[in-house]
Amino acid sequence: MKIDTREIAEIAATQPTVPRVDLYAGIHKALRAFMTDTLLGLGRMDVEDDLDFAQGCQRVAQLLDVLQAHLEHENRFVHPAIEARAQGGSLAVADEHEGHERAILRLVRAVADLMACARADRAPRAQALYHALALFVAHNFEHMHLEETAHNAALWQHYTDDELMAVHGALVSSIPPGEMMLVMRWMVPFMAPAERVALLGEMRQQAPAEAFGAVLDVVRPHLTAREWDKLMAGLGMAAAAAR
Repeated sequence: MKIDTREIAEIAATQPTVPRVDLYAGIHKALRAFMTDTLLGLGRMDVEDDLDFAQGCQRVAQLLDVLQAHLEHENRFVHPAIEARAQGGSLAVADEHEGHERAILRLVRAVADLMACARADRAPRAQALYHALALFVAHNFEHMHLEETAHNAALWQHYTDDELMAVHGALVSSIPPGEMMLVMRWMVPFMAPAERVALLGEMRQQAPAEAFGAVLDVVRPHLTAREWDKLMAGLGMAAAAAR
């Protein structure tokens, strides 16, 4: 993909003049952050340090689990919504999802092979996994752009914001607590401040106090002091009391 100023302007033109419910914005920020951080961590992993090696491999495996779950969520909730009112609108992305599932399976096997290989084989196998993961991440970035443009256009044309919130609510309700907490760890720190306040403000109203507090505990180490203070101010919470 080659990006020039004209293409950037065209991308900007696809954004609604009045903000709409965006099913992709938050989770895609989380996935971009998680993929990038994991790829960079794999690149600097010390294959001679057993703990660092094990943690690096486990991080890749964890990422692949999240990406597989994300595909399943979109296949189960978002694609049927598109097909219900714009038949054929999700077919191109659905085909890419099938390719991603096969790629994830290959990467899962590569991680298992790396963890089981002889110490002398770790370095070349880790490098091969790094290159394979880099290509997978690159394709995912292009894939997410397609969803954020073509799919959002279809959703915004055929659904009201209330209807999109219903789709989003059903999807979120299907996510197990452990997966949700991991998603929050990668989503909230990499949102813009206003997005953080909106997301956590809604969660504060709807979720049990213990669950909301657990999310704050998970994300706080990954926010700067200034970001944390802005979040507390936006939520109307005393920063000192929340620390």
